[in-house]
Amino acid sequence: MQKQEERRTLKTSTETAVRKDILDGTIVLFNRNGLKFTMDELAALIHRSKKTIYAVFPDKGSLLRSMAEYVFRSIKETEKEIYDDPELETVEKLRKLLGAMPEQYQTVDFRKLYVLKDKYPDVYTKVQEGLESGWEPTIELLRKGMKEGKIRRVSIPVFKTMFEATLEQFFQRDVLVENGITYNRALEEVVNILIDGIVIREA
Repeated sequence: MQKQEERRTLKTSTETAVRKDILDGTIVLFNRNGLKFTMDELAALIHRSKKTIYAVFPDKGSLLRSMAEYVFRSIKETEKEIYDDPELETVEKLRKLLGAMPEQYQTVDFRKLYVLKDKYPDVYTKVQEGLESGWEPTIELLRKGMKEGKIRRVSIPVFKTMFEATLEQFFQRDVLVENGITYNRALEEVVNILIDGIVIREA
């Protein structure tokens, strides 16, 4: 019985590792080629067979959906680490939380996500869901900052809408590509504009 359990655990661990390899490879190729990457390229990159890839992801659409979920799950984990950091004061924590980007995705070209809207609308929906979910810690920090007198009183729904709408514009259009602006730089500027606009400066 114990050996059967060990085999099941090993199998689950192996399947998780394979899935992670495939998703990490997909991110690399999407960053490099956008939607034009092939399963052959993916198989060569991660040194696994196409059969193995298709056993986990039956088609490119399901692969891209899982990639979007995988990326945003990692971002949420980074956000939690920031929120739980006792060394950060409220405003700095809020600034870092809104601009959270896991280290492994610092070089990912998120500007290419706009191409998903027409060819893979269901995947693009996952991107939108990633942007619009998990706002509770940010809202709590905004309220805390107002209570501490560090942030002026603003409408949280308006703040949230402004942030989401701006990022959605980045994903819906190629404005960043046309102007040679990286997604990370654009995100940093958006966060700074919003936070600097609500912070109460000491006289």
